[in-house]
Amino acid sequence: MPIYCPTLLPKNHLPENLPFLPPHVGMNRFPSLNTAKTCTLASSAVLRRQQFLIRALLGGHRDHTHQKIRMQGLSSATGTNSDVDSESILRAITPVLDQSRHKGQAGKVAVIGGCREYTGAPYFAAISALKIGADLSHVFCTKDAAPVIKSYSPELIVHPILEESYSISTFEEKDRRHLLAEVIGEVDKWMERFDCLIVGPGLGRDPFLLDCVSEIMKHARQSNVPIVVDGDGLFLVTNNVDLIRGYPLAVLTPNVNEYKRLVQKVLSCEVDDQDAQEQLLGLAKQLGGVTILRKGKSDLISDGEIVKSVSIYGSPRRCGGQGDILSGSVAVFVSWARQHAIAEGNLDISPKNPTVMGCIAGSALLRKAASLAFASKKRSTLTGDIIEFLGRSLEDVCPAV
Repeated sequence: MPIYCPTLLPKNHLPENLPFLPPHVGMNRFPSLNTAKTCTLASSAVLRRQQFLIRALLGGHRDHTHQKIRMQGLSSATGTNSDVDSESILRAITPVLDQSRHKGQAGKVAVIGGCREYTGAPYFAAISALKIGADLSHVFCTKDAAPVIKSYSPELIVHPILEESYSISTFEEKDRRHLLAEVIGEVDKWMERFDCLIVGPGLGRDPFLLDCVSEIMKHARQSNVPIVVDGDGLFLVTNNVDLIRGYPLAVLTPNVNEYKRLVQKVLSCEVDDQDAQEQLLGLAKQLGGVTILRKGKSDLISDGEIVKSVSIYGSPRRCGGQGDILSGSVAVFVSWARQHAIAEGNLDISPKNPTVMGCIAGSALLRKAASLAFASKKRSTLTGDIIEFLGRSLEDVCPAV
């Protein structure tokens, strides 16, 4: 039986597995360590261990409190709130359904992605946009990927126009340039119809394919079409930041590894999780005001002027494809936020930047849908299950009628 000092520690709080302390000894209140001098029942060795344990517990509590105060100060310094009111933004920018609207007014989005190896990602992004409420969803992909993506859903408009290097390996340089011009020409026929482009889901890293997409992004900028960059699109942008630098209608949605590479490239340093908001603010500013949605336990969003966070509980299930849902969601909400900004003139909600609002709404909706899907499916939750809850999640916040 271990020896303890009853005057040193209160009862009924400490877990049973703490060393050198019996089950009924607690830790919610700690008298001064000087009281140990009055305890004659405990051996000095056991007492020293108890004192060390108390100091460790109190020290950890102080560190946690200090970190919390520090983060609150950081939020104040960067002009952020603890967590943005995402539901108010969802309600404000989601358009009302009525009989006066015609096809296309609720959004026309296009996914640039999809190759031999990756056909699911562009489908997830494109179909998510439709499930949320966009009217039309296009996919520009390679010829090999097109039949597969078409077979997933007849709702998608699939354009099999992109090429990979293996299929043009016998082409001369002039033939390659001619083919590149043809690809750009085909996309340009549609460009001005789109409310948003999603670049990257299932894109792959084929050199010729990336050259094609680089040119498509340049043409989108010329037409002032918003661009949401995800997946291998972030690989492309990280290696050529001028594609999006200074373009306020660009949105980047990096995960932890993609964000790390972006920080190393642009800021020439490592990710600093202690000053996460400040570093994100600096990264967005360095890129000329693009909006960055840093995915994580809490999604952090910045356009170089403000930082907002979305911490709605989502799902512990990390099945692949959720980032594709997010890119499709953000594309729709960015489109709706821009329409809202044009219609309302002076926005009555904060933040006012349509790309930031779109990121907040997209993040919140995905988290709500993931939470519902996980409640239903638990460990077997797949991306398709989350997609099926997108409509219900938006309906809970913004009833259609």
